[in-house]
Amino acid sequence: MDLTYPPEAEAFRSEIRSWLEANLPEGWGTPGFSMTREERRAFNQAWTKKLFDGGWICASWPKEYGGKGLSLMESVVLNEEFARAEAPLRADFFGDTLVGPTILQWGTEEQKQQFIPGILNGTIAWCQGFSEPEAGSDLASLKTRAELDGDEWVINGQKVWTTQAQFADYIFLLARTDPDAPKHAGISYLLVPMKQPGIEVRPIPQVDGSADFNEVFFTNARCPVANVVGGVNNGWKVAMTTLGFERGSSSTTGYRRFLRELDEVIAAARANGRAQDPLVRQRLARAWSKVKIMEINGYRSLTDALNGTHHMAALGACNKMFWSEYHRETMELALDILGLDGQVLTGEITDEGDSRVQRGRSDYPVSDLQASFFFSRSETIWGGTAEIQRNIVGERVLGLAKEPKPA
Repeated sequence: MDLTYPPEAEAFRSEIRSWLEANLPEGWGTPGFSMTREERRAFNQAWTKKLFDGGWICASWPKEYGGKGLSLMESVVLNEEFARAEAPLRADFFGDTLVGPTILQWGTEEQKQQFIPGILNGTIAWCQGFSEPEAGSDLASLKTRAELDGDEWVINGQKVWTTQAQFADYIFLLARTDPDAPKHAGISYLLVPMKQPGIEVRPIPQVDGSADFNEVFFTNARCPVANVVGGVNNGWKVAMTTLGFERGSSSTTGYRRFLRELDEVIAAARANGRAQDPLVRQRLARAWSKVKIMEINGYRSLTDALNGTHHMAALGACNKMFWSEYHRETMELALDILGLDGQVLTGEITDEGDSRVQRGRSDYPVSDLQASFFFSRSETIWGGTAEIQRNIVGERVLGLAKEPKPA
């Protein structure tokens, strides 16, 4: 693991840092800096345009498709500087990190010309349609079907836990296009317009009142036959590449959000005296050591990516299992430290009546730590449960026999 960055990467770092200083609002990142709801909304709208004009959105993409063609090291430095400044780097998460790279790798030239510009400038919002009520960890068991009708696919079925579906313009989904083929072989990857008859989105309210997750029902919904990515019945292979994108360039920044959050937990423990409890101190030390392990593993992942010595599926399974279980454990520690205060709604209410961190209900103002506690419960499930990640590690890293299938 070599922590020395080449001179050209450090020169690029200076360029990015100068751009951020020139374009972020005055006082950004300093103690006490805050924005009203209107100011935040205006910033988000203006910031996406500034990112696009600066060429920072999807900067690792080829120049002919609007990117800067950055090398892996340059992409790492870009991520590090935006993370250091706590500045947004995405126009649309699902477009930037998942479906966009998938289209670039598997899509036709017509699909690239149709969809890539809208991803880059943030005018197309996406959601992901993989999981189903009976096909979560065993994704290949999905039952949503797409049948060819002239020059369109007719889609029937249901997806669940679909984040941001209520705001999306398109959904990239997996559907069974050959019911007689083996379950991994009869699936296609489709780009389906969301704003059409036959698609119903039902939010799934969470305990804090938010509803980022949704059920999506398809009843004779349609999409063009040309919107298959990677070829008919090749969707499983395409989907596996979607799930593997962006791990290299974000390898040295992923730990930072956990470190910032842990600082809040430690501050809360100091404020109410729980930091003097030796058992609490031990749990805090354990949490800090795990964040440091994430940081070190990030540099190991980067070294492997640069040297071409990594096994992405196994490495991704290890990392996802580690951070998701860490986060759930640490958020339980946070609530233990808060004690009965953790059962009281302590978020702030703005003049407009919306809570500072609450997306769903203005009468349920959770704090940052309370919101993180709620969300951490889902993180060991989405993207492959911790149990499934253990199977991957056991079979692909340790060479153990496959888990017996149920009778």
